[in-house]
Amino acid sequence: MNQSLKFVDNQNSQFFSTARKRVDEYFRTNELSKKANLSMVTKTVVYLTSFVGLYALIILEVFPLMVSLFLAIALGMTMAFIGFNICHDALHGAYSSRAWVNKTLGFLFNFIGANVYVWNITHNKIHHTYTNIVGHDGDLEVAPGLVRITSDQPKRSFHKYQQIYAFFLYSLASISWFFRKDYMKFFQKKIGQHENNHPKIEYFNLFFYKILYYVLYIVLPLVLMDITWWQFLIGFLAMNLAEGLVLGLVFQLAHLVEGPVLPEPEPHENIEEAWAQHQMRTTANFSRNSRLATFLCGGLNYQVEHHLFPKICHIHYPAISEIVKETAEEFDLPYHENATFFTALKSHYMFLKKAGTAV
Repeated sequence: MNQSLKFVDNQNSQFFSTARKRVDEYFRTNELSKKANLSMVTKTVVYLTSFVGLYALIILEVFPLMVSLFLAIALGMTMAFIGFNICHDALHGAYSSRAWVNKTLGFLFNFIGANVYVWNITHNKIHHTYTNIVGHDGDLEVAPGLVRITSDQPKRSFHKYQQIYAFFLYSLASISWFFRKDYMKFFQKKIGQHENNHPKIEYFNLFFYKILYYVLYIVLPLVLMDITWWQFLIGFLAMNLAEGLVLGLVFQLAHLVEGPVLPEPEPHENIEEAWAQHQMRTTANFSRNSRLATFLCGGLNYQVEHHLFPKICHIHYPAISEIVKETAEEFDLPYHENATFFTALKSHYMFLKKAGTAV
């Protein structure tokens, strides 16, 4: 792996400075803050209220067991939406200009099973810097060995079916993340080019909040609810499979679709373009005109805008997306997007199919 990968802008591209100037002008002209507005706060209240309400209805056994099963599925999806809409913005510093607000809302990540500290390294530092670069972007590690995304990866006979079974693997995303991935990443010597030298407090935080998660979603249901172990297991798996499928699909539709490239630099080789140009070539939007998709995905359907302006609250992405698109066209850069969720899903399917059979 290239340990000193850099972006070398030999052409002195003016794309990002131009796009940033125009976006800044939009906020200035309209006298708007780049952070959360009333709509964002309302959305936050809706999601957090839904989360607490669903959890309480299940744990208090207000409804028959079969209804609680569907509530568990809804709870799992709501946990994913809280991650997308609230925690993601907060951990980027995009929710508020007040650091304590971002820290408090980002802290909610611990209650849905993820580790804030590991996320900041793997997502904010690694993924956002080395987007889609093979060997550097850890988000490309999609079920290693089972899902093939480049022709350089070992090819197995079962890969020709990956466009079918990959979607079942995505359902395991939250279980893998909360029970394996955070621990694995934390105890690696390096994550990409980041040397793991953790503060001592983070060792405590890792185990303390993981235990808290296990208590909330495993211990308390078993202790407080009048259910058998196998009934609990069905509900717990339903919750996590629903959450995992939502997480897996939304993450993959942003980068592993037709259009975006996956650079594979050789050792001692750099990326010969500006970082912002690289983001335009490796990232894709979907459902830009769907208010429902934006409400559910927390602006992750506007991945292009998010990668360029991660400190702007996603509630503003629909407005600035036209600015970014027009600027990209002006500088002859791609603006990858799929019109709907289903066209993005089809594009991801075709990406997996081609990658699974590529020589």
